[in-house]
Amino acid sequence: MVYELRIYHCVPGCLPKVLDRFENVVFDFWDKYGIKQVGFWTTLIGESNQDITYMLKWDSLADRETKWAAFQSDPEWIKKRAATEPNGPLVLSYSNSILDATGFSNIK
Repeated sequence: MVYELRIYHCVPGCLPKVLDRFENVVFDFWDKYGIKQVGFWTTLIGESNQDITYMLKWDSLADRETKWAAFQSDPEWIKKRAATEPNGPLVLSYSNSILDATGFSNIK
């Protein structure tokens, strides 16, 4: 099992729209492709309260590559994503890290 930590830096004022997109659009596609989340967080104290941090879990790097590529290239996802951004992108930038749990981690 490997984990992916993703942080989205939202356009100021767009955090609620990005959260809504996850809840009402993205999760259906993730279910379709077997993408599993560990959790989602917003930032109460930190560099920006316009950030969304979330973690996904994958069986392997190959599992991630296959499922993420299928999700990202899904024509219906591309169409629905565009519909949520009629005035431009909701996310300024993002970062992601692929993590491997240590032997003493509570997450395995």
